[in-house]
Amino acid sequence: MSPVNHISSQGPVASPPFVAFFIGGAGDKRRYCGYGPTQLVRRAALVPFCRRMEGYPSLAPRIEYLGYEEIYGEERVNARALSCLGNAKTPVYIIGHSFGGWNAAHLCRRLADGGYNVRMLVTLDPVGGGLVTRLGHGLYVRPEVAPHAAFWVNVSCRPQGGNVSDVVASLGRRWYPQAGPDVYCESPRSHADVQAMFTEAVWQGRSALDMLEADIRDCLL
Repeated sequence: MSPVNHISSQGPVASPPFVAFFIGGAGDKRRYCGYGPTQLVRRAALVPFCRRMEGYPSLAPRIEYLGYEEIYGEERVNARALSCLGNAKTPVYIIGHSFGGWNAAHLCRRLADGGYNVRMLVTLDPVGGGLVTRLGHGLYVRPEVAPHAAFWVNVSCRPQGGNVSDVVASLGRRWYPQAGPDVYCESPRSHADVQAMFTEAVWQGRSALDMLEADIRDCLL
């Protein structure tokens, strides 16, 4: 069975081999100021990841697709994240884009400090800290610069040209966490080019997706 069919939001699952959270930004899973839902993270990151995982039919992971607002605050974290984890030893992978990348770092810190096994955090052009943070809801005010994942990959965009998505990202204020990640890359891609950020080589000829696959393989197989 394809891992795509294991995407779930139906309560706790007993000891999955690993859990992966894919976290979208504004207008991704739900409408935002009349925009979306685009399901960009689902289409451009989650689906390529699931296709890659089809090469490991013995695994039946739990894969969660969430909006950034669903992991804001202790109550939502308990309901949408902690309830998905079989036990503290279960390997956890967190992938977030835009506002989802900003809040993903906070989720990572919350889980890691709680004793959970957060193997990797991937932040794709994370956005936060601008005026929209102060006026909106569902975003942490300050960046989480020490998320405490075992390995942190960040890809931030400095687009050559740009489009509407880059205007929005600039208004929300792009986050360039140069000092914290184990892998830090600046891409010429635009903010909406999630699949390219996720699948193009960013370190030693490997993409964020390649690094995720390698860690899962080394950890579980």
